[in-house]
Amino acid sequence: MHIQMNKLWIKIALPIVVLALGVAGMSLINATAQQQEEKEDTDTRPTVSIDEASAEDYQVMITSFGEVRPLEMTQLSAQVSGEVVDWHQDFVAGGVVPRGTTLFSIDKQRYEAALLQAEAELNQAQAQLIEEQARARVAAQEAKSMADSQVTDLYLRKPQLLSAEAAVKSAEAKLKLAKRDLAYCQVKAPYDALVISRDIGLGQFVSQGAQVAELYNIETAEITLPIAGFDSTFLPTPLAGTQVTVTSRGINTFSRQGVIDRDLGVVEKSTRMSQLIARIQDPYSLHSQAPVFKFGSYVEVSLAGQTLQQVFRLPQDLVTNRTVWLVDKDMQLQPVKVDVLREEGKYFLINDGLSEGDRVLTTVPEYPQKGMKVKLAKDDPKLVAQNAEAE
Repeated sequence: MHIQMNKLWIKIALPIVVLALGVAGMSLINATAQQQEEKEDTDTRPTVSIDEASAEDYQVMITSFGEVRPLEMTQLSAQVSGEVVDWHQDFVAGGVVPRGTTLFSIDKQRYEAALLQAEAELNQAQAQLIEEQARARVAAQEAKSMADSQVTDLYLRKPQLLSAEAAVKSAEAKLKLAKRDLAYCQVKAPYDALVISRDIGLGQFVSQGAQVAELYNIETAEITLPIAGFDSTFLPTPLAGTQVTVTSRGINTFSRQGVIDRDLGVVEKSTRMSQLIARIQDPYSLHSQAPVFKFGSYVEVSLAGQTLQQVFRLPQDLVTNRTVWLVDKDMQLQPVKVDVLREEGKYFLINDGLSEGDRVLTTVPEYPQKGMKVKLAKDDPKLVAQNAEAE
């Protein structure tokens, strides 16, 4: 009875086991085939992005830095001596005064008296000249009835006339000096000026030629710009008169326009740089509402250089050892040597080695090799379509 039950169980279980093994075998075969198919369909080419090279005319921008300095600095002196009787309220350190402003005044009574005396001397000399001219006319009239041998220069009063004329000229010169000295009693600003220092006060006696103040000219400021050799090649021609942008950077950044005035004509020995001079007008904005550029400020100056014809501009990270990677029509990498004309910010300007329409690799694989097969990123449908047409 027990034996018959075992046989019955075997008859029932065996077909089930065989069926299960068959199903498992088929599943394993299908999975293996699918893995092989997937393995065969897997594309191992690196995914890259490209951009078409396009030549353009490029305006070079040259940037340098320098300090704002006055065009001229004056050690102001008194031209006459005397007591200081008045000074302008802005004639203090830090004061700004327009051209022609009377900075201070010297007691002028002595110089007014000298002027009156010079005028009197001139009147007297002119009177003497009139008398001598009259005597000379009388002598000339009388000489007409005399023999030529008796008529001399002394008889015609020529020496006396010359002496009287000289006296008039001397008196005129003294009058001119007296007027000048009187005018010098009022010391005026020779230009729009920033007062740096003042060394006089009311009641103080100043001597002729004594230094009384220091002034900076604020009508024009100059900036000395060092230019490196790799920039000097691209400077515009002619240079003088070239417009520049002067920028002061800080918490508040602002700019003004200026011009290149001249080239100093020498190369600085320690840095081997050329020196240009830029100018800006009215730096302290005495006659405008423009931002103020104080003397001593460190500023950035940029100017347009030469225009480069038909150059290629590429990011610097795409150029390694003057080599650029291209993708050819067969979707293979090809290295090309290029001539880097200039570095401009984050870019290189290239004038040789590339052609219009070259497909430049913009995402370089970790280990690029010549002839390496690549595929394009699918997020660039335009380039993918071009690649499809090429294939």
